[in-house]
Amino acid sequence: MAKYDVTSIAPRDQLFVLIKSLSKSEKRNFKLYANRLQNQNETKFVQLFDVLDKSVEYDEEVVFKKIIGLSKSQLANLKRHLFKQILTSLRLQHIQKNLDIQIREQIDFSQLLYNKGLYLQSLKLLERIKGIAIDNNRDLLHLEIIEFQKLIEERHITRSRAIKNKVPDLIEEADARSKIINNTCKLSNLKIKIHGLYIQVGHVKTKKDSIFVKEFFKSNLDGIRLKDLTFFEKIYLHQSYVWYYYILLDFERCLQHAKEWTSIFNQDPNMKEKDPDLYMRGLHYALTAVYNLKKDEAFEKYLKEFEGFDADFSKSFNTISKTLSFLYIYTAKINKHYLEGSFDQGLALVPIILKQLRKHEKHLDVHRILVFYYKIAYLYYGSGDYEVALDYLNNITKLKAGHLREDIQCFSRLLEVICHYELGNYDLLPYLLNSVHRFLDKMEELNKMQVETIRFFKTISSLPINEYTDAFQKFKLILTKLEKDPFEKRAFLYLDMSTWVESKLMKKSLKSVIKKQFLTRR
Repeated sequence: MAKYDVTSIAPRDQLFVLIKSLSKSEKRNFKLYANRLQNQNETKFVQLFDVLDKSVEYDEEVVFKKIIGLSKSQLANLKRHLFKQILTSLRLQHIQKNLDIQIREQIDFSQLLYNKGLYLQSLKLLERIKGIAIDNNRDLLHLEIIEFQKLIEERHITRSRAIKNKVPDLIEEADARSKIINNTCKLSNLKIKIHGLYIQVGHVKTKKDSIFVKEFFKSNLDGIRLKDLTFFEKIYLHQSYVWYYYILLDFERCLQHAKEWTSIFNQDPNMKEKDPDLYMRGLHYALTAVYNLKKDEAFEKYLKEFEGFDADFSKSFNTISKTLSFLYIYTAKINKHYLEGSFDQGLALVPIILKQLRKHEKHLDVHRILVFYYKIAYLYYGSGDYEVALDYLNNITKLKAGHLREDIQCFSRLLEVICHYELGNYDLLPYLLNSVHRFLDKMEELNKMQVETIRFFKTISSLPINEYTDAFQKFKLILTKLEKDPFEKRAFLYLDMSTWVESKLMKKSLKSVIKKQFLTRR
């Protein structure tokens, strides 16, 4: 069988991307590792590393100019070799931080012992690392260890034969673990499917959507064992329910399962360090649910818990964990200002967020950027700086997101209409409204709140200013009725038209009205 080489499938610029992703510590560690290799060929791969590390963009012509005598065929081989050496260096550097790598290394050692004919020593090592895998809920690695133990027991007469029920217990253990892994796989499939459904279609819009989602979830839940679950089985089940209820706009039940999710980690604190990403996701969805429910004290509690966790563990975070921590904490911080009506203070977050977006841009998809641009635009809108709000809304329009997060794209266009109204650009309204209507129709996103909002702005664009108050009062009655419709709930989550209308009728700023609502809740 041909040897599998991960570097053979790397895209042309994957090496360059890998080098640019390295921290100063990782680069220094690689150079120390590479300096142990002294022949001419190895010197060239270090030269290639230095050239790419100093380059802003990948350019092969620059490489050929810098490394004299290097041919195209040599470059391809050199890149593969360098890619492999960097990964080897990273593995050596991070082995103490990654339990999975540590366990796999011990499995490799046991394989080497076995190959040398030292199968009793191999069994002893496997038994020790099996306990580590069990204690840290590494089910797949646990099964791999059991299968290796079975192989040795099958092929050799070992001391285990003298221990009563040792081999039958091993077989029973393998059977039980394989069933757990099978069930875990089904649960992870479920959470991926339901999450993918949300990314594709967002929240339910109609009763028909609701029925479809419920049937979809139920059909995928059938055949999955729901009792006597292991750590990850429990997490994946609650994760699936969180997304299920989130899509259905049932934030109370969404919160209930997010609480269960995080409490599982609290019952096994060791797992917070072993899988920080999964714990942070649980906190994020708990924060999202309490935000949508306007549970201010619970929001502050979860945000404080999140920031405390970040302070305690962020030094050991990998690149992905750092990105997630940024996304979730700063999303929550912005939402806190929305809840409190403290939009002006929230603007202080914008430079930090933009800097972090640039820092993490290689690890962010368009979806995340869309959400942040909208949230930043809403901060400026809430603070009364409509010009800057429009700049960020235009950024959303410029992003080539296709049908990704149609909800954000659609509500950003409605918010654009409001900003132009606030700026007194009344002549622009008819053109903007027609453009928005066409876009919403194209995206098949048009809901009752959006229809009534477009109708309202079309109405007042043809009225004298002294008749605006009556139009606003009529619009408020329509919105009050729509807010009672469960399938219109999501529209008000993205764009709080009711509070904006109330601020116009009260002749007060939006932020002052929201601040009053916050103080009343408190």
